[in-house]
Amino acid sequence: MAKASPFAFVDGALDRADHLRDDADALAALWPDAGVIALDADGRALADGSNALFDIDGAMLGGGPGIATFLGLRDGRAWFFAEAGTLAIHAPARIDLRRAASQWPAWQASLFAQARALQHWHQRHRYCAACGGMLRFVRAGWLGRCDACGSEHYPRTDQAIIAAITDGQRLLLGRQASWPARRWSVVAGFVEPGETLEQAVAREVMEETGVCVHAHTARYLASQPWPFPGSLMLGFIARADADTPQASDELEDARWFTADEVRAGLASDWAQADAEGEGIVLSSPISIARHVIRAWLDEHDAQRREG
Repeated sequence: MAKASPFAFVDGALDRADHLRDDADALAALWPDAGVIALDADGRALADGSNALFDIDGAMLGGGPGIATFLGLRDGRAWFFAEAGTLAIHAPARIDLRRAASQWPAWQASLFAQARALQHWHQRHRYCAACGGMLRFVRAGWLGRCDACGSEHYPRTDQAIIAAITDGQRLLLGRQASWPARRWSVVAGFVEPGETLEQAVAREVMEETGVCVHAHTARYLASQPWPFPGSLMLGFIARADADTPQASDELEDARWFTADEVRAGLASDWAQADAEGEGIVLSSPISIARHVIRAWLDEHDAQRREG
């Protein structure tokens, strides 16, 4: 059995079944028994009274799959995403993606993340970037086609690095002004055109903290879809000089922390970051940020035991 991911939106991903996106007859045959996740205009999923995924299938909605976007297959059952505002369905509750990630089964959280990322793309890419014409979504919702100029537009994913930066003994952490008082995390930022991932690690850390990272030491750990609204987070560990961190436009503060401070931060309840108390509180368990922090701490502790 595969080991469960330590963060959200990875486990239980659907078979995206790309070959079905152009097969209208096959999708129509799957529709009556298909599961449907419905999101409102703010990206919240319809939920039942206990905040579980609201049970909707194609037969309940009637019509055909043209009213929804095909997401893929799970154990032979098709799943679709639909805009709640287009459905004559009333649900007791609505739940946002962050809460669902901590409460729902992993595969349902991954389903929700996929649906939310596609919804965001549909909402913000209604017109052709080449000529301004209206886009028509085809291939079961996965391709925007401009009938005016023939341009084709595909779902957008923005790549971003997130990195555990160490001087060999300590971990570099920063905090944004909008965060709760005790919350800290690792540095993250978007990859720019013409840039390698390793170069992005070095540039982002320098821009946000003034610390010089040795790009050639950047080592890939894992990735996480992060649909807030449409990123792919690429986790790294890298070595840096023991420069004194500086605040920036992005971060109100940045500091080096010892392994013991990081260990205590991981042990603290992340949901209590805005409460008074001693020490730091680190990122949510749903985030890859916590994974790269723990990966650094595990490596640090292993090296001390061997040394």
